[in-house]
Parts: sequence; structure tokens; C-alpha cells
Amino acid sequence: MNMAIRVYLLLFIVLSYSYTAFSLYEDQVGLMDWHQQYIGKVKHAVFHTHKAARKRVVVSTEENVVSSLDLRHGEIFWRHVLAPSDVIDQIDIALGKYVITLSSGGSILRAWNLPDGQMVWESTLLGPKASKPLLLVPANFKIDRENVMFVYGSGFIHAISSIDGEVIWKKELASEGINIQQLIYSDGSDTISAVGFVGTHRFGAYILDVKSGERLKYMSMEFTGGFSGDLSLVTDDTAVAIDSIGTSLVTIQFHDGLISFHQTPLSHLIQDFRRAAVISPSNIPGAFILDTDNSVTLIKVISRGELKVVEELGHATAVSDALFLPGGQQAFALVQHRDGKILLTVKLDSDDGTSNLLEETIHLDNQRGKVQKVFINTYVRVDRSNGFRVLIVMEDDSLFLLQQGEIVWSREDGLASIVDVKPVELPVEKDGVSVAKVENNLFEWLKGHLLKLKGTLMIATPDDVAAIQKMRLQSSGKSKMTRDRNGFRKLLIVLTRAGKLFALHTGDGRIVWSRLLRTLRKSETCQSPRGISLHQWQDPHHHALDQNPFVLIVGRCGDSLDSAGLLSIVDAYTGEERNHMEPVHSIVHIIPLSFTDSLEQRLHLLLDANRRAHLYPRTAEALDIFRRESGNIYWYSAETEEGTLRGHSVYKNCVLEEADNFCFDSRDLWSIVFPSESEKIAATATRSLNEVVHTQAKVTADQEVMYKYVSKNLLFLATVAPKAVGPIGSVTPDESSLIAYLIDTVTGRILHRVTHHGSVGPVHAICGIINYCDIQENKDVLKLVLGTHNLTSPITAYSRPEVSTKSQSYFFAHSLKTMAVTLTAKGITSKQVLLGTIGDQVLALDKRFLDPRRTVNPTQVEKEEGIIPLTDSLPIIPQSYVTHALKVEGLRGIVTVPAKLESTTLVFAYGTDLFFTRLAPSRTYDSLTEDFSYALLLITIGSLVVAIFVTWVWSEKKELQEKWR
Repeated sequence: MNMAIRVYLLLFIVLSYSYTAFSLYEDQVGLMDWHQQYIGKVKHAVFHTHKAARKRVVVSTEENVVSSLDLRHGEIFWRHVLAPSDVIDQIDIALGKYVITLSSGGSILRAWNLPDGQMVWESTLLGPKASKPLLLVPANFKIDRENVMFVYGSGFIHAISSIDGEVIWKKELASEGINIQQLIYSDGSDTISAVGFVGTHRFGAYILDVKSGERLKYMSMEFTGGFSGDLSLVTDDTAVAIDSIGTSLVTIQFHDGLISFHQTPLSHLIQDFRRAAVISPSNIPGAFILDTDNSVTLIKVISRGELKVVEELGHATAVSDALFLPGGQQAFALVQHRDGKILLTVKLDSDDGTSNLLEETIHLDNQRGKVQKVFINTYVRVDRSNGFRVLIVMEDDSLFLLQQGEIVWSREDGLASIVDVKPVELPVEKDGVSVAKVENNLFEWLKGHLLKLKGTLMIATPDDVAAIQKMRLQSSGKSKMTRDRNGFRKLLIVLTRAGKLFALHTGDGRIVWSRLLRTLRKSETCQSPRGISLHQWQDPHHHALDQNPFVLIVGRCGDSLDSAGLLSIVDAYTGEERNHMEPVHSIVHIIPLSFTDSLEQRLHLLLDANRRAHLYPRTAEALDIFRRESGNIYWYSAETEEGTLRGHSVYKNCVLEEADNFCFDSRDLWSIVFPSESEKIAATATRSLNEVVHTQAKVTADQEVMYKYVSKNLLFLATVAPKAVGPIGSVTPDESSLIAYLIDTVTGRILHRVTHHGSVGPVHAICGIINYCDIQENKDVLKLVLGTHNLTSPITAYSRPEVSTKSQSYFFAHSLKTMAVTLTAKGITSKQVLLGTIGDQVLALDKRFLDPRRTVNPTQVEKEEGIIPLTDSLPIIPQSYVTHALKVEGLRGIVTVPAKLESTTLVFAYGTDLFFTRLAPSRTYDSLTEDFSYALLLITIGSLVVAIFVTWVWSEKKELQEKWR
């Protein structure tokens, strides 16, 4: 008996090890998900390279991130992502230990601990008037033993304690109508100056007592030529501006209460000057940078306000601020990017001119674009000479550190500003290439399974955990560049705000290729291009072995809807541009049609600001297909400002000066006008084009059959009361309401309408999980057999459906940023709603919690169907966080992609960070896990056979002994 107990106990342990775990263990991190952290395009940088501390650079970015980066490897020491409305204006370092950030237009000042990024203090600086924010941190200045910094914002200048953020004194400067441009303080001085413009024709300056803030003097003087642009400070008593017509430079000198102007025509300084110039924001004492369409010029201010051209720097040049070297000298860096090379020059500035301290050439990928910003830092070499490290921001938002002629590290921070995402299948695996990888030898096999056993029993060391993870990554084949049978490996084509296209591998998140699209780069014909969206252009199914898929990139030359449009077609496997189109008609909306031509190119309708529809691709075959199907093409437009919803269809060819067979006028079919005094359009949503409905019928708990309303013409629209458009708390519940509509976009018929009193925006909407059903006669099986049932009768949107609706409202404890719904290949698996919370995490909510048929006391039949008892609020289950303990900082969107395996959906969340994972809403009922041990299964089966044999022998002996008794 004891022997049998031991055998079964051993079998229990072995079988427990072979079961699939449904939680995520430490050694499983990175197998099915990956997380990447970014900071965005750098706009300010301050180096901190003291010998006693870790060398770092503190940066602020256009994604409202303040971060500390390791100068050795470019890794993030710490970072903070501020709210979108809390834009960072300036940063600096105070007392050698605090990072100071000024944000929200100069109204919020914060100090962060330099080593770990913890916030030390925060001060709110309120004022009556918006103004240019300015931050001035003197090196060693004290008032009554308090280290002080100066801040100008909201019309006030403040003296702030660096220790605790307390306001020592403040003074209003906006009363004279002056727009302050610069703060000036010289070490050891008893005064601080604030200079700027009064209107467009007068220069003004305040002189304040540095310890009390008392106004000592105010002086102003009119310049008849007027000013344009910002004021550039050259020295403590000299500034430079451009006149109102942009043809002359004005040197402004202010000293001892006197102001003088000196005007210099730009044509005297720059040859072939034709268009207006801009003074680049730089800090080079005694000089400034003038940027024109033809050149970048370094100009010095000499005696009595006269100007002297020091050097023509070339057009594609970025200049750093001046860096003070030991001995009182100063240097600055020039960086030019041409022919795939970075030309770095560090110049020593002196009264006689400039001389080169350093000249280096670094080879760089030509897909980076032009140099945008340069920041310079110095260090002491072994031979006691000055060495230089240079931080460079490129046109594609990437970040580089250059030192000793080499790229020390680089960061692809353009991925922090993704505009759109499109999944693409990987190439089909060619013959002769094995998908599976086998164990090298028996020793490695035994070692691997021993490590897995240690991990399961939780006795693995950190080195063992790392070895397990590496082994699993190597054996999973997750990063191969071919399709897998389950459809887990794909490419994510992402478009960034900088106009760069990336292909990310879903296996490990690596960049397969990247391309800075020339269509979305600044040019003479398009000064401010921006990307809008990505669309599937060509997705070969029948020719997958010999043709690559292509994506369509759509952009605009500006922010307005009537700006000229941009189009580019890119190979999804190589990143090569097959075709690009110069600025064409405006693009307001893009409609991917369900038709493809013989080359498997999808037809698209591009709608312009004049309500014309343009067909792409512009081929005779596409035109023929479109004309045959045009009677079944409808679309809608929501005019938010006018409060009007309209339905449209194709009418006839456009009547233009030049005939265009691919342009069609549209006609209005219907319109819905919402009363402006009570409703304002807040959000619209339609069903996903790739959503699959497995079955149209739904069997209820009482065995009744209802048929889902699966029309793809369904539109969800939400309106709010005009006062409820603002932020939460800006309106009382009595003044707010939200109304949700379901509308057929073909006929304009309102199928359902529900009002939520006391609700406010913002509204986030998704379609695909709606429980609205048609009440239809159950199909008679006998009629089907006899052939008397008319299954061929056409279904039309103009026949009014008898729709039965059920709705329910719930509270959710978190505010939301975005939402998505899981998609699977056949639509069989239960759905989950993915909620992007205000805490930048993604929560998976089972669709059953949103079932409108939930009641407080469901019947036994309803319980068997899976209906959950009704509660007022939706639950937040910690284990349901898709992102686990991670955060997707700055979360903006969630994309779901069905895998070939029906149980699994792929999820990609993006913001400042990127996160990818696989979800199985109904668990992996149709497959074993990737790390399932087939060898251990064989051992288990063998053990069971041995155990059966042993117990049988034991039973036979026991039975024989009993017979002998």
C-alpha cells in the first residue's frame, strides 16, 4: 500500500509540472509580449558630467517628456510624461542636483531630483495674461542665503527659491503692454533686465532691483520700420531683430537708459537675397545665426551696432549654443548632413573671428533626413586637451551621440509619435526551409528541461531565469522573417509624425526596415507636410510567393482639410517607394472599397473638400470595376460645427477644365440636422472592415432564435450638450446630457436613440459588440427541403427592419483614453473590450459584462447561458490588465489583429511607449502553448505505463497471498 502511495504521489508531481499555467511567470516575460520605451523628439538638452556623478544628459521633448539619459549607452535613467496640455517650455539644472522644468506657458515650475527623478517641489505661478515663458537660472546667486532663479510667465516676473520653490518676490510687467522676449542678468550685478516689444513698432526695457523686484527704470523707443519675429539677445546690452517687411536687420543697443537702433539691409550681407529671413534661436555671445532659403550665415555685431558676416555655413546646417571652455574661451558646433555623411565642426569663437578646433566626418544612414538640433558638451582628454561630445536630433526625430568621430549610441525616438498602424503578413516560407528548431544533443536537452523544472519549482537563480528565457526565445522561432502556421508572426507598418515609415516585427519588436518618405518631407511645393493614415494597397493572396504587399500612405500639405493631398505607395517587405505623387487634390476622407483588380490592388475613393470622389488606382480596369459597382457605394460625412450628418453616393463624372475620368461628383441622399442649442456631434464609429461574424443567429436562454443585425452600414453617433463639450467638472449635471444614435448610412434611418442625462464628453466609441437583433421568422426546415422557402430574395437597406433593442448603462471607476475590441479569424471566440485607462494601462473586459440582458437575479437558464448578475459598475480585475505592471506612457491607440489561430488575437498599444502581446479571450482551446514539453509528455506517459504495470504486479501478488490464506 505504501508503495502505491509513493507511485501516485510521484505521478501527481510529474503531471502537475506538465499542466499549462495561465499566469505569467518571471521567466515568461518577453515570450508573448514586448515593451519599448521612448521619449520623443528632443527640443531641449542640458548635460551633467561632473566627475562625482554618473554622466547624463537631461532632455525635454515634444511628447512632453522630461528624462535623464545615460551618456554611455543612451538608456533612460528616469523620465516623466506630463499631460498633453502641460507643455514643457524650458529646462535647466540648479544647484547641480535639481532638474528645473517650466511648463504650461510659464505657469508651472517644478524641481526634480537629478539622480532618481523624484519631484522635489512644484510651484504654480498665476497671472492675468498669457506671455512668452522664460527661465533664467544664475550659476551662484543668493538672496538672504536662498539660491534664486528667475521666471517670467503670465505677465509676471518671479524670483523663486531653488531649494523649496517659494516665491521671494514677483513683479507685474504686462501693465505697459510690453511683450517680454528676454531676461538679462550678469553675474555680480544688482539689477535684472527684461526686454521686449510694445506692439510692433516700439522696443521697451525694464530694469529691476534683483533682490527686491523694485522697478528702477523703464525705457522705450519707437522704430518706424517695425519689428517682426522674436528678439535675439547678442550681449547684455545688444539685441537683434528683423524689420516688419523682412528685408533689414535691426541692431538694438540699450545702455545707461539710452536706446539706439542701427538698420542694415539684408542685401548688403547676403548675396542674391530675395526672400525673408529668420533669426535662428541660438546662444552665441556677440553673434547670431541668420537662416534664409539659400544659406545659413554666422553674423557678428561689432562696434556701434554694425554687422559683419563671419562665415557662410551652407543651407543644411544646424548650430549649437556656445559652450564656455576653461580659460574663458567659447566654442560652438556646426553640423551638416550631406550625401549620407555628418560633417561635424567645432569652432573656437574669438573677437577676430572663428577657428576650427575639431573636424570630423561620420557616415550616417541617408534615411535620417537633415540635422534639426545640435547640443555640445566638453570633457578633458587624457592629454589634458578638450574633447567634445555632440548630441544631434535628426529630421526623423532620432537622437545620436557623436564622440571621437564615432556614433556612440542612437535612439529611434520617432516611434514615440506614431500616427497610424497597419498589420501586414510576412513572406511565405520557401521550400527547404525548416520552421522548427531541434535540440542540439542529449546533454542540452536534459539541461534545458532541468532548468524548466527549477523554474516551475521556483528554485531557479537569476542566472537560471535568464538562461530559461534565452532558451525559449531561441527555440520559439518568434523572430523569423516568414509566416508561421498560427499567424503570430507579422509586420506592423507604422507611420510617425516625422513622416517616417517603420516595419516592426511582432516577434520581438525589432525594426526590420525604416524609410523617411520623400513625399512627406518639406519641399518648395509643400512647406509643412504631415502624414494622415495608412491603407492596404495590394495584398497578394493568389500570388503570395512572387509578389510583395504594398501599403498606401496618405498625407496633407498642412493642417487644414482643404490642403493639397500627398500619396505614396511603399513595398511592405523592403520599404521601397514604388510610386509617389506630388501634391494633388485635397483629401478629407479615405474610403477603402471591397473590390480588387486583377493585380489584387484594392480600390480606394479619396474624398476632397469639394465633395468630389477620386478613384485610385487610376487604371482602366479599376474604373471599369468601379462603374459596375458604383450603385452600391455609399458614405456619410459628419459636419461637426454645423451639427449635420449627411449621406452621399456617386453621381456623375466631375466637370473640370481638364477631363478626369477618375473624378466623380457626389450627391446628397439624406441629411440629419441636430439642434445646435441642445446637441453637438462628439463622436462617430463604424464597424471594422475586417470583423468576421461567425453566425448570424443567436439562441436565447428560452431557446428562441434571434438574428443579429449585422449590416455593415451601421453608424454609431454620439452627441452631447454644447456646455458638456469642455473638461470634466466644467458643467453641472443639470446642464449636461449625452445622446447615442444608431443610424443606417444608406437610408439615414435612425434605428435606435438613447439619452444619458448628466453625462459629459469626451466620448470614445467602438462598433463590433452591439447586441441589437432583428426579429425574423424562424426558417422552416421543411420549406427548405421542399424548396418552397425563398432564400434568393434580395436583402435591401430600404426595407425597414423590425429591430429589437436592449441597452444597459454601467459605471467604470477609471477615466478612459481609448478603446478597442478583440478580433479573431472566424469570429467564434468570445470578445473582449480593451480599455486604455487614464493610468496608461490596457484592461481587458469580458464582453459578458456588457451584456444588456443582465439582470439582478438571473434565472437558472440564464446562468447556464453565461449571463452575469447585474451590478451598477464594471469590475476591475487586476489579473485582466493586458499590460501587467507596465505602463504605455502617453497611450493614444490600441490596434487588434486576428491571428490564424482562432483562439488568439494580437494587441498593439502605442503612445510614447510601445507594447505588444497576444490575448486568448477564451483561452487557447485550440492549441498547446509554445513552451509545452512534448518530451515531458512522453516521460509522463511512460511513467503511467510503468506505474500501471507495477500496480498490476502488486495487485496480483496481493490477490495470490489472499488466496493462500
